Amino acid sequence: MHPNPAFHTASDRDNLTFARQRAFGVLSVNADPAPLLSHIPYRLSDDGSTASLHLVRSNPIVRLLTEPKPAVLAVSGADSYVSPDWYEIPDQVPTWNYVAVHLRGTLEQRPQDELREVLDHLTDFFETQLAPKPVWRTDKMPSDLMDRMMRMIVPFRLQVTSVDGTWKLAQNKPDSARLSAATHVGRCGIGLEAQLIAALMARLPNS
Repeated sequence: MHPNPAFHTASDRDNLTFARQRAFGVLSVNADPAPLLSHIPYRLSDDGSTASLHLVRSNPIVRLLTEPKPAVLAVSGADSYVSPDWYEIPDQVPTWNYVAVHLRGTLEQRPQDELREVLDHLTDFFETQLAPKPVWRTDKMPSDLMDRMMRMIVPFRLQVTSVDGTWKLAQNKPDSARLSAATHVGRCGIGLEAQLIAALMARLPNS
């Protein structure tokens, strides 16, 4: 996360709202000789205190977590390269603007009998966003096949103890420079959802 305080003005509520809506991130747990990472969907609770997720049983994180351990869930949003020419002021350098939220806490394995509820909540969250498509639910699967597939995955819960968000949107530049860069990013930015990061730069949410 960028250390400049100008990029950390979002409230916990706004950071959690972003993380809840994104619902996909990178889970990191310390291990020897290096951290273990896993790219996962998750379901963040309404109050932001827990994130429910599941991992395939063969994932090294599953074998590592014989007891609860500290973990980080890194959630990335829109981003784009920003050319110094786009500020239209002298003595600037290239940079990359982005939105990201880190959820830190304790990761624990949950009882296997909680898995179905974890899967149903996660599936409902995504499926209901696809309306008018009929909602797919786990009960559409033959029960024996569903049971067999669930034996291959394990439920986990991250107890969230801290939230940190970086919204790097050129807040440290003069307004005219920021708006000029936003226009160029929207037209020809390089990154993920460059037009979205341009819109955020233009209106500076959470400031």
